[in-house]
Amino acid sequence: MKYGYARVSTTKQDLESQIQALENEGCDKIYSEKFTGTKTNREQFKKVLSLLKRGDTLVITKLDRFARSTADGINTIKELFEKGVKVHVLNMGLVEDTPTGRLILNIMLAFAEFERDMIVERTQEGKAIAKQRDDYREGRPNKYSRKQIDHALELLKNQSYKQVEEMTGISKSTIIRAKRQKTKSVF
Repeated sequence: MKYGYARVSTTKQDLESQIQALENEGCDKIYSEKFTGTKTNREQFKKVLSLLKRGDTLVITKLDRFARSTADGINTIKELFEKGVKVHVLNMGLVEDTPTGRLILNIMLAFAEFERDMIVERTQEGKAIAKQRDDYREGRPNKYSRKQIDHALELLKNQSYKQVEEMTGISKSTIIRAKRQKTKSVF
């Protein structure tokens, strides 16, 4: 039996192209999830691994969908080889349990891990550059402007939190936090 596995790292990413490729490859059953590859508790991946038996084939679109670290990928594929399961990576072909197949696998997994590490490094460099700017602020940008918050605090003098929330769309917790910050800055 041919099992397919598709994964994206975030809920905002789309699985459709991977699923389409696995369907085109003729997978009998496809498991998919939106979960980071750096975590080991990927439920759908565990499920498909538990179902695989001698003679089955696991099909994935790329190695980085399968494992993020070289060691993790090698160990998982070794376990599959020991069970008599074939591994087919669509962008590189059937991974065979031969010296050449294992060499190619090691090289490709190392490149996948290297690529991920480079992404992390570039992200950190970008953040370090951004921190040098005067207007840099860590975290998510404010949803409401200072003017909107001040307006809500002004309304709070004559209205309840719930009424201010309904009028402005600013949540009660945001208004409470703003009120606390304002009283701290007065002292």
